[in-house]
Amino acid sequence: MKRLIFTLLIATIFMTVSAQDTPKDTIKKTADTTTNGPKVLISYGFGDKEYKWSKDSTHYKKRYPKFTLGLTLSRLDLGLTTLIDHGSFTLSPQNQFLRYRQWKSSNNGFDFFQMGVRFNDSFKIYLSGGFDWTLIRLRENITILPNQPVLTYRQDSISYSKNRFSASYLRIPISFDFRTKEDRRGNRTHFVIGPIGGFLLDGMVKQISEEHGKQKMWDSYHFASFRYGAFTRIGYGLFGIYAKYYFNNMFEDSPAQDGLRNFSFGFTLGF
Repeated sequence: MKRLIFTLLIATIFMTVSAQDTPKDTIKKTADTTTNGPKVLISYGFGDKEYKWSKDSTHYKKRYPKFTLGLTLSRLDLGLTTLIDHGSFTLSPQNQFLRYRQWKSSNNGFDFFQMGVRFNDSFKIYLSGGFDWTLIRLRENITILPNQPVLTYRQDSISYSKNRFSASYLRIPISFDFRTKEDRRGNRTHFVIGPIGGFLLDGMVKQISEEHGKQKMWDSYHFASFRYGAFTRIGYGLFGIYAKYYFNNMFEDSPAQDGLRNFSFGFTLGF
């Protein structure tokens, strides 16, 4: 998985840099050319800056609706993750073993693919795909056990300098993107809302201790195989903030964790 993510990042960055090396006069001339060419454009780029390719290498004037499909490197999220137990930020007694360090429990992710329709200069709908990680830094000296009928842990007698319980997902958000007109600097303000789904890729326990060094264990750990929720993003230019809340339980087939859900918020780069 790490090799796949690394390859996608390198490929996207390479294409973005290559596109940015294209003379500005050429891009402007191409964008202003009226043609009866295809309305579906293959695009790649970073954030709101897209570089398009078509069969005849020409583009028509801004004409809507406009369809795009391609690679991207956008919505790079760096934030915190919070567990919500039956609507409370305080964990119930049966979930106290999941006590975590708030400022070290994070949510990270990015999108690498998107397809969408721009209806006018101010509104666009697009479906994207990417990766999303939930990284919970546990306070207790415990080990979450793999291959158990329900979420189960073992109390350990050693002290862990790091005890991280994490899950990685393939995320699939649908974005309703409202943006303002460009200002003097050429930047826009974005307001984005929409539903988000995710398919579980794997779960992991990572521990570091003097006794055993670094240890990693992989399993589903009863993380929801599919999660769904809603998100919002607000920003100016390339930078903004985001929030995501998932409506279903964080864990499945584990009755004691019923009602335990996930909320994340933080900074985002690229629209």
